[in-house]
Amino acid sequence: MEKAGEAMLEKRAIIGAVIICVGTIWLLKGSWNQGLRAGERQQIKIPVETKEQRDQRMAWWREARFGMFIHWGLYALPAGEWQGRRVRGIGEWIMHYGQIPVEEYEPLTKQFNPVKFNADEWVKLAKDAGMKYIVITSKHHDGFCLWDSKLTEYDVVDATPFKRSILKELSDACHKEGIKMCWYHSIMDWHHPDYLPRRPWEKRPAAGADFDRYIRYLKGQVSELLTSFGPIGVMWFDGEWEDTWTHEHGKDLYDYVRNIRPDIIINNRVDKGRRGMAGLTKEGGFRGDFGTPEQEIPATGVAGMDWETCMTMNNTWGYKSYDDNWKSTEDLLHKLVDIASKGGNFLLNVGPTAEGLIPAASVERLQAMGRWVKVNGESIYGTGASPFERPAWGRYTKKKDILYAHVFDWPGDNKLVVEGLKNKVKTAYLLADEERSALKVVQEADRVIVALPQEAPDAIDSVVVLQVEGEIKEK
Repeated sequence: MEKAGEAMLEKRAIIGAVIICVGTIWLLKGSWNQGLRAGERQQIKIPVETKEQRDQRMAWWREARFGMFIHWGLYALPAGEWQGRRVRGIGEWIMHYGQIPVEEYEPLTKQFNPVKFNADEWVKLAKDAGMKYIVITSKHHDGFCLWDSKLTEYDVVDATPFKRSILKELSDACHKEGIKMCWYHSIMDWHHPDYLPRRPWEKRPAAGADFDRYIRYLKGQVSELLTSFGPIGVMWFDGEWEDTWTHEHGKDLYDYVRNIRPDIIINNRVDKGRRGMAGLTKEGGFRGDFGTPEQEIPATGVAGMDWETCMTMNNTWGYKSYDDNWKSTEDLLHKLVDIASKGGNFLLNVGPTAEGLIPAASVERLQAMGRWVKVNGESIYGTGASPFERPAWGRYTKKKDILYAHVFDWPGDNKLVVEGLKNKVKTAYLLADEERSALKVVQEADRVIVALPQEAPDAIDSVVVLQVEGEIKEK
């Protein structure tokens, strides 16, 4: 009996020590189980929105038209190279294309110290460029987090010498400047032990991995992102294409996010409805508030669907030191106008360096775009898709009683021909003309001829404003 009693006391002592250790960990880092419970919170089915309610929720996003995408993480350190060789593919996928095991990739955290990062400067650059919202990679496919997550130490505060929350500083700067803060968050996670499937080249066994447990982790982190940084405009999900993620998972995650923040906007990559890189949503009750064409612009507008083209300035999202294939300012501005003319948004990417600097080539292009937007922004913000055929000389955008003619190619005879407009034109003028001097207009049925000055006010895109009687009629 004495030995049994001693054994019992020893067992209790061991249990007590374990409890103390667990309690200490809980206090220092936050409870893993608590995080999982946050991810397991009871789901409340979101009520069906009326068209008016949806329009109200989407209003700021439709008005904005132009946003900044930021891909930044550990992948900025190798910058497209690993062990002395260049790795094919986009920079943020280097772990995958370089077939880098977790245990070899993880030590990058010890080198990540972006001391030149300045959130105020990033936000000012976006604002001066005419961008109305910023979407940053809170976590990309490599699993590394840019905030102090309570559910992992694989984050910028716990694992790096930088010890600062990127997301906190950027969200504070955005809120101060009136820019909408938005999160990109990857469903796929190459680092987490419970994420499945494993990469084909990986040696980590899949035995013991629990995908349901990973989903609880994912939802717990999403909860942190939605409750720790003030108002959030968009949850921009990605990495939904693998077979482990299902339509049911997508519906559940969409509803989970909207339960936490009913006014938030969520892209269609939360679910399985995306049509490949074209990004538009298939029929079938898939969740998602807008489509996400990637690196392409739909040939025509998409009636009844909100969409946003996301695009790089060069050939990569995450920084690569040797990718110099930059799109020109002219090309980028024409793309912005083309997208607006079809009723879409333009989410234009920058990939900062490991030091925390946005590359000079990106800065130059954004500054030039900003100069154009400062003069011509009214022809972009809050405009709708053009009801007319695309003219050979440029594009149209419109508001209720205003047609904006974006003239890419200034006509040699200085006569701008607008086909299809049936409304009577009250006045026409150049948006760049501060005096709003009226241009001579000749109108014949649904054909309008505007007399232009000899010189184009802008070599890339000069905007002619046609104010008409009544709402612009469809063709």
